Amino acid sequence: MQWVTRERPKIDRIACPWLIRRFIDPEARFKFVQPKGYRPEDGELRFDMFEAEYTHEGDLCTFEVLVHRFGLRDPGLQAVAEIVHDLDVKDAKYGREEAAGIGQLVAGIAAAHPEDEARLARAAALFDDLHAAFSAAASKH
Repeated sequence: MQWVTRERPKIDRIACPWLIRRFIDPEARFKFVQPKGYRPEDGELRFDMFEAEYTHEGDLCTFEVLVHRFGLRDPGLQAVAEIVHDLDVKDAKYGREEAAGIGQLVAGIAAAHPEDEARLARAAALFDDLHAAFSAAASKH
């Protein structure tokens, strides 16, 4: 599938492609566009942008919406979703103590990698490792 979002991704738009490729659509391709006036082409799914198929709903960030809509029930993934929410929505809903550090790492990725695809590639390793850590911690409980 061709997934479309706004260019220059930050937290939610960096985390969502990781989620999509790892849990929803392993063959996903991503396109980054200027949001103003963008008209989707046939076969495109938009996320985290105005009138997108997947975007914020109520107090949920796009990452959380994707987790919910695709029925993903994974304790490690839930922890990642809470961090993404706290960083993106900035309401401290979950009060995740890791959020500030993860936020700095994502800011560093954005600063070091001006190209959208490079940001996704670099962040994928971060989110893989976060998911692994939270999954391991959940399996101990």
